Amino acid sequence: MNWLNLQDRTVIVTGVANKKSVAWHVGRGLEEAGARVVYVVRSEERRRQVAKLLADREVHVCDVEHQDQIDRLREDLAANHDRVHGLVHSIAFANYSGGWKAFHETDKHDFLQAVDISCFSLINLANALKELFAPDASVVTISISDTTMAAENYGYMAPIKAALDSAVVFLAKSFSQLGEVRFNAVKAGLLKTSASAGIPGYLESYLFGEAATLRKRGVTTQEVADTALFLLSPRSAGINAQGVVVDAGMGVNYFDRELVKRATEDA
Repeated sequence: MNWLNLQDRTVIVTGVANKKSVAWHVGRGLEEAGARVVYVVRSEERRRQVAKLLADREVHVCDVEHQDQIDRLREDLAANHDRVHGLVHSIAFANYSGGWKAFHETDKHDFLQAVDISCFSLINLANALKELFAPDASVVTISISDTTMAAENYGYMAPIKAALDSAVVFLAKSFSQLGEVRFNAVKAGLLKTSASAGIPGYLESYLFGEAATLRKRGVTTQEVADTALFLLSPRSAGINAQGVVVDAGMGVNYFDRELVKRATEDA
């Protein structure tokens, strides 16, 4: 892992919920590569839930819906660290408690809350930490492989992820006036995570997506995390304002012979 040149670099990782989290896999990879990892979770309750998982690590609490908590996070980080070399933004939330709804029935409050937590939080955190970022810092967010595919059960989160992808580009341009801080997204295919389990009908979508991959095997959380590690490292210094798709070829294979056969054999 020394090839990544991540040793002794300080990286903030947000969004650890459990061992299935992309953020946890990224954090573990960073630790193995010799980086100093600072974890940020959304609440005291979540900190208690991951206490064993993140034992002996530096863990901060920040609910990104609240500006005062972001301001306090910046102050706490500045007190402990002279420079931050990376930020992993693995934060997303959508209220599916009311069950599936047609997209045009999306509740305004739910939509705007999801934008705030899932998209604006990247902009807000980057702005709050700009004075702490090292000149060559790397910011990586976790997005989805395709935001123009109208997956009905994913609902309004796809447009919000599209906004996140666009924010990556605009942040890269904006920060270019300040130095060489980079912004990129890992656009992950369908994953088995606790967050995805809360999406109505996700299992069926996952099984279809797995069948559509070129290798007939779904993308793993570790594969997504490994891509994030590369983007966090100086080895990817020439990559900026990009979205790297990690979907095992799913996006090019929807007309796979076997998938077409299954869809038409009873026609």
